[in-house]
Amino acid sequence: MKPYPKAESIGECTFLLHCRVYNLTPEREFKFALPRKYRFDFAWPERKLAVEVEGGTWINGRHNRASSIEKDMSKYNLASRMGWVILRFSTAMVVNGAAIAEVLEVLGGTNG
Repeated sequence: MKPYPKAESIGECTFLLHCRVYNLTPEREFKFALPRKYRFDFAWPERKLAVEVEGGTWINGRHNRASSIEKDMSKYNLASRMGWVILRFSTAMVVNGAAIAEVLEVLGGTNG
């Protein structure tokens, strides 16, 4: 039996909606370092561009705990060594449009 997909956060749903408005097609939950289980929330593998929506920044969520912060650091450092550009955004940055604006700037106005 196939497991249920991971529930999307408000930030992830909003970012995906913004991508659709601009005709962008990122890959969701992209595994970038097999056999490790590291995934990006959104990725454009051909451009080596990743977006992470960091939820729970104001409520002591998972990304604010010491062990999780260190795991994220290892993940992001490995991705950087592999040539990835990782853009990290809070839910507020997604909702106010800052995230999609920065992604569009990095992509140079191309549809990806």
